[in-house]
Amino acid sequence: MFKYYLIKKTITGIVFAIFLFKVAFGENKLVIEVSGESNGKIEITLLPDLAPLHVERIKILVNSGAYDDVVFHRVIKGFMAQTGDLQFGNRLAFNPNLVGRGSSSLPNLPSEFSNFPFVEGTVGMARSQDPNSANSQFFIMFKPAPHLDGNYTVFGRVSSGMDVLNKIKKGDLKNNGSVNNPDFMKKVYLEK
Repeated sequence: MFKYYLIKKTITGIVFAIFLFKVAFGENKLVIEVSGESNGKIEITLLPDLAPLHVERIKILVNSGAYDDVVFHRVIKGFMAQTGDLQFGNRLAFNPNLVGRGSSSLPNLPSEFSNFPFVEGTVGMARSQDPNSANSQFFIMFKPAPHLDGNYTVFGRVSSGMDVLNKIKKGDLKNNGSVNNPDFMKKVYLEK
């Protein structure tokens, strides 16, 4: 009887673990619905083999709805568009004086640098001077930036919607790409 009970519990645990693993890691297509001057969808293929911790973090934040209504606060023509400040970047409580400094309530992540190049469509995690300070902010490249290679964590690649990305409202170069009345991520979800 005890043996049957133990086998049943073990099988139930394995099935539950597989289900959780699938939910956490199964969907690797991130969809960002952009609104503002640019309107449309950007689809990103997540790269869990390259940066498993960062992909897991993105999925947790996406599934909690944390990225919905967050602005593209730093957009530099010919370089990149940055978003993901959950503290100060939500358009409903936007703080232009602090945006870019915030994160999520989760701890910072250790770097997962790779040889994947920062080219058009590469998605990387923003961070401070500390290589292990990535949290919730990320950026999407307009053009190649080899000086970033091996210095920032790559966790995804745009698979469609570069036309939408290229139309996102650009910021003032004199203010490090800071955007007045910025475009935003209306809804962010994982496609199943």
